[in-house]
Amino acid sequence: MPRTALIVAVPEAEPLVGEWRAKHDWSAQHGVPAHITLLFPFVPTEEVDEELIGDLRDLFGSQSAFAYRLPRVARFPEVAWLAPEPDEPFRRLTELIVSRYPDYPPYEGIHNGSIPHLTVGEGDTTLQDEIDAALSPHLPIYAEARGVTLLLEDDMGHWRVCDEFPFPR
Repeated sequence: MPRTALIVAVPEAEPLVGEWRAKHDWSAQHGVPAHITLLFPFVPTEEVDEELIGDLRDLFGSQSAFAYRLPRVARFPEVAWLAPEPDEPFRRLTELIVSRYPDYPPYEGIHNGSIPHLTVGEGDTTLQDEIDAALSPHLPIYAEARGVTLLLEDDMGHWRVCDEFPFPR
């Protein structure tokens, strides 16, 4: 069943991570831009309607844009990722969403909490070492979270932007 996700897009990272993501990150291969996930999966695609869009616009309209940086490569088993600092604003956004939509815990509740991250590549330690060596000399990346993007997955597993909810300035 097609899914949805709420993300913060990170266009500032694309020049550095784009090629790595295109080769080694399933989400990039399916149309998802460089991003930090706030909530995945979110509501089923058939539940996306004008009421939901309006509610999300109101929810995120109460937030403020914030600056952050991506200073280092970090790792999960089989994943190399960039760690945002500070990560607290991303955690607060996820908590805000989950408080409004408690039926949709991050990653369906399979993880204990959610760690904000920008996935660069999925693979073994050799690939992770390559990513670390290639990216670390070019870090940090300075970025600004300007809003939240709602992504929709289609029946073929490709993702597209459904709507964007800018933070007021």
